[in-house]
Amino acid sequence: MPERVLRFSPAERAVHRATGLLFLVCLLTAVALYVAPVAQLVGRRLLVETVHEWSGLLLPVPALLGLWSGPFRADLRRLDRFTPQDRRWLASLRSSEPHRGRFAGKFNAGQKLWASWLAGAVLVMLGTGLLLWFKFALGFVPRAGVVLVHDVGAYALAVVVAGHVLKALADPEARRGMRTGSVRRSWAAREHGLWLDQKPKSPIPPPPYDGGSSSPSALHASQAADDAA
Repeated sequence: MPERVLRFSPAERAVHRATGLLFLVCLLTAVALYVAPVAQLVGRRLLVETVHEWSGLLLPVPALLGLWSGPFRADLRRLDRFTPQDRRWLASLRSSEPHRGRFAGKFNAGQKLWASWLAGAVLVMLGTGLLLWFKFALGFVPRAGVVLVHDVGAYALAVVVAGHVLKALADPEARRGMRTGSVRRSWAAREHGLWLDQKPKSPIPPPPYDGGSSSPSALHASQAADDAA
């Protein structure tokens, strides 16, 4: 039995990389536009503004193109479904034992919340950015309010994405999974045991039952229904 298991398809990794690159361009050009010392150093404000606008406009495109991929669509369905097991996973964060009760499928509750928040934030930034770019008449919403929402959203995105990067830096195997598509079975058993247990002929058992309110079989059945949806 191979030591590594497939976690992400080439299409999923391409979407992740393209989205990350576009976000980095948005962030760097925003700094060059709004941080005075950097703006003076970079210059060419019109060019920087144009790059910022187009990189922001293109930000949803990788995910939209990824919809052609079956594995990508399947993972979107997993991310979109919040189950009772995910609530138990969040509750387990209060435990002093690192992995006590943290049964997770392919994505844990934290990853699902992150994906949902990011999708909403990108839509808000895209909408406010378009209003500012084309100077649409807002009527009941003052332009200053749109600028405020766009700026606050940019700061929030920068902070949350920085946390995402720091979390990834602390988990080399998770980064390797996104870079190469496969992860070690031992890592998958520890972090996403329910997902590994559903993979065909997986010799790795799920994490041991810790005496919680739900039995392991019920947890597996719940996650199987989640992934089948």
